Amino acid sequence: MAHRNDICTALDGLLKPHLFQDYCPNGLQVEGKDEIYQVVTGVTACQALIDEAVNRGADALLVHHGYFWRGEDPCIKGMKGQRIKSLLCADMNLFAYHLPLDCHPTLGNNAGLGRAMGLEQFGPLKSEQIAFPVFLGSFPEHRSLSHIAMTLRGALNREVLVEGERDIRTVAWCTGGGQGYIEAAADAGVDLFVTGEVSEQTIHVARERGVAFIAAGHHATERFGVQSVGDWLAAELGCRHSFIDIPNPA
Repeated sequence: MAHRNDICTALDGLLKPHLFQDYCPNGLQVEGKDEIYQVVTGVTACQALIDEAVNRGADALLVHHGYFWRGEDPCIKGMKGQRIKSLLCADMNLFAYHLPLDCHPTLGNNAGLGRAMGLEQFGPLKSEQIAFPVFLGSFPEHRSLSHIAMTLRGALNREVLVEGERDIRTVAWCTGGGQGYIEAAADAGVDLFVTGEVSEQTIHVARERGVAFIAAGHHATERFGVQSVGDWLAAELGCRHSFIDIPNPA
């Protein structure tokens, strides 16, 4: 069992949300019971995840995609109102970390995706921004693009979109909807850029900048962080942890 305040302190100390200029509040978004015995993690605080967490008797949810995004309607009504009502009726805490969960050097989404590609050494791409969610790494020897795509298909259990034909040594990646960072990756001189989503213009940028490209799924590439942090939290504070995957083809 852990106290809610201890979990807040532990997560903020681990993920350092104060370093980020994010699109949403990071940390405790919905307050529930004080004592937390069981934490459920998932990618998005959708109704299906909340319902399953309630069925399992969870005291807290830890997610990557929570609520109160910049620019959204602030009113607690409709779909968002029902989700928050379900949390409050269950007296369940909701913790959400967005960019901090992408960028943690060992437990984050990008670190997990790097390991899934078979990379052993990697780190963040340096930028003038406070925190930049693009990672860089390299293989010890060249690998075919088809081999990397096959590795990702197996690790993520889904098909991936592949653009380009070349051998790969250096890779940049950003989990989720990071396709807009492809030019930063090209500027860094890498052979391959990997992210979750693709836009129409992404393919043109890849072709014209000479960078191979893989889109491996927004949801699929962001399952790593919450699982790793949930396991860490259980080991640190003694609460139980389970991950619930609500399938999403996006």
